[in-house]
Amino acid sequence: MSSRSKTIRIAVADSNQMACCLLSDALNKQPGLSVVASVVDDESLMRSAQALQPDIALISASLHGWPFLQKSGRPDTHSRALSCPWVLLLDQSEPSLVVAAFRSGAKGVFSRSQSDIVVLAKCIRRVVEGQIWVDNKQMLHLLEALNDNGSGELKPPEAVPKLTPREESVVRLVLQGMVNREIAEELHLSEHTIKNYLFKVFDKLGVSNRVELALYAVARLNLTEDRALSDVG
Repeated sequence: MSSRSKTIRIAVADSNQMACCLLSDALNKQPGLSVVASVVDDESLMRSAQALQPDIALISASLHGWPFLQKSGRPDTHSRALSCPWVLLLDQSEPSLVVAAFRSGAKGVFSRSQSDIVVLAKCIRRVVEGQIWVDNKQMLHLLEALNDNGSGELKPPEAVPKLTPREESVVRLVLQGMVNREIAEELHLSEHTIKNYLFKVFDKLGVSNRVELALYAVARLNLTEDRALSDVG
């Protein structure tokens, strides 16, 4: 019973049934991982996620019907309806898809051409633990998007807003993968107070979610010792 409770339940959504089967078989051979759904289109993925409540979803960039995977690379709100964290599987790192994935709520992007199944298993475990998975090349794509102020010019590196000591404490705990409730308990504050701190931090740094906050903190703030980003790459 104990080992079973630790098993990570995965929904796999790939481009075709053969790809799904191959990936599912490989993942099922990894310790502590179990594929509970294997689908080839977005509607089946949503139904499976709702019915089976997996711990994580792996979604191929070539999945049929996945709305945000357009030529424009623009994010959508469809993927945010998933009740579990998800990782985008890429055959090659495409900057527009990397950026769109994180803006659409992805907790990781994994390039299949650069890593093997053991590294993918590590990615899955890290994301389920609350961390963010991104390699160095993909992080550069994201930082370029974050630094662009809309005019095509990059913000100067010295223009880093000053956070208060309390705000820094909150950011450090976000980087450890803690949710608001856990941060509140750690700092002996209310969840409402933590939300207010995060709103202020988002506003100061010009980010819109926790993923962007983590990326910004690693790249621009001196808070790397507690970072939740993977060091792969």
